[in-house]
Amino acid sequence: MARNVLVTGADGFIGSHLVELLVKQGDHVKALTYYNSFNNWGWLEDSDVVDQIEVISGDIRDSNFCQNIVRNVDVVFNLAALIGIPYSYSAPQSYIDTNITGTLNLCSASLKSGVSKFIQTSTSEVYGTAIQVPISESHPLQPQSPYSASKIGSDSIALSFYNSFQLPVVIARPFNTYGPRQSARAVIPTIIGQLAKQNKSLSIGDLNPTRDFTYVEDTSIGINLLSTVNDIEGEVFNIGSNFEISIGDLVKKISKLMQIDINILSDNKRIRPPNSEVFRLWCDNSKLVEKTNFMPKFSLDEGLKMTIDWFSDDKNLSKYKTSIYNI
Repeated sequence: MARNVLVTGADGFIGSHLVELLVKQGDHVKALTYYNSFNNWGWLEDSDVVDQIEVISGDIRDSNFCQNIVRNVDVVFNLAALIGIPYSYSAPQSYIDTNITGTLNLCSASLKSGVSKFIQTSTSEVYGTAIQVPISESHPLQPQSPYSASKIGSDSIALSFYNSFQLPVVIARPFNTYGPRQSARAVIPTIIGQLAKQNKSLSIGDLNPTRDFTYVEDTSIGINLLSTVNDIEGEVFNIGSNFEISIGDLVKKISKLMQIDINILSDNKRIRPPNSEVFRLWCDNSKLVEKTNFMPKFSLDEGLKMTIDWFSDDKNLSKYKTSIYNI
């Protein structure tokens, strides 16, 4: 049966892909984009499904607005958030306002409206540097950046609404998602974007941290699966590939796939403060697999090839300022 769903952050990287998946499976989608005077809908502008959805522009920091947009909605997918880690060092208050207060507003509105499921999108950054690997949902939370602290707070607000008011909350916790449309501040677009411009030198930060990368279609499938399973309310689910790779090895893999020899330059602007860097992230996705039969469709090589193809298209690459470090 078709559901009425709200996707906040629908104009963003993961949000736009999730919207497309939901439309293709027959859901009626209300897509929230961040209000701006240009009436720009972000990545939905280029989406094949833009004529099949209801687009609303606004801001989750406004509680009245949130009350209005959740009316007659069955499922809320909350992906609206400030996500850039480096920018959180410069503007931490804005992360509190959007990620924590915004989630509070949506939870309050969803409780009043009586939604059947509230999917709160988290991040593996809340775990900080791994104490044990692979990282399960019981791993301690470590706020190593203002961004991760704000996401710990927003997840806690959502879970408190489950514990206090029985709002049917599920926390989806993706590890490092990548693919077409990703922000230029992320490591994979940083690497591909510079190489696609035929740069012989690659400016990058620390090569030693490891990450668990998941192609965006797989992340979207995982998030959606959590909205379809019963009796998992109040729980947290990691979404990842159960495989880690160092940034240095990732650079080598991408340069090999693109058939470009490069000289790596360490850029101090791209290196986090010592106690803020998360040095190891490796996902244990067994809980998600057990509850939903989730299985990633794309290997890292397959996902990287599709991502390289997308970024290598001049029409797409022209949207990025690859010569500028974007925090």
